[in-house]
Amino acid sequence: MLEISGICKSYRRQVILEGVELTVEPGDCVGIVGYNGCGKTTLLSIISGALKADKGSIVFNGRQAVGRPRVFAEEAAYVPQENPLMEELTVRDNLLLWYRGSRKGMEEDLKNGAAAMLGVDKMLNRTAGKLSGGMKKRVSIACALSNHAPVLIMDEPGAALDLECKELIRNYLRKYMAGGGAVVLTSHELAELALCTQMHVLRQGRLTKIENGLSANELISQFR
Repeated sequence: MLEISGICKSYRRQVILEGVELTVEPGDCVGIVGYNGCGKTTLLSIISGALKADKGSIVFNGRQAVGRPRVFAEEAAYVPQENPLMEELTVRDNLLLWYRGSRKGMEEDLKNGAAAMLGVDKMLNRTAGKLSGGMKKRVSIACALSNHAPVLIMDEPGAALDLECKELIRNYLRKYMAGGGAVVLTSHELAELALCTQMHVLRQGRLTKIENGLSANELISQFR
């Protein structure tokens, strides 16, 4: 489903990513951990197409994405840690922007798609800026998945959210994976990492596979 090979990225003379390799299959949830500032967000941004790598290959379902923005747009959905919504607009109008004005597609998803599963249909007329952090995250996921992408990429999905919202998002991720979707996420929360079918640590620019189900202290020891 997703094959990443030889991904490198540097800023000036500082190496951020060096030869990153990753294979993701349908139904996988890939967790990426590491110290803050180690390059996790940079890696997710590259996988989603939001940032260009210096070199390397990213292939979705046999389609080379590097240099082809349309492939990224069709194959990947990216939910950054920062709120991507236009806060002065209603939830409905934010969705319409992501659905590129396709009301039919939006209405279908509000009945049966990610938007419905995440409860976004109940907040359509509310101004985005007045939503709680958890509500904004749910709307952000629904917006990102307006393209029905097979790979969902999430940067710290549970950060600063209440327990109920975290569990709602985890339940949605389980359904997404059960339907054949793949998830790539960064997190420091054990409840989120418990969803993962494979775990990796990013250190000194390289991605290394580690055991699943490690305790918090065991995970931290892997960062070094």
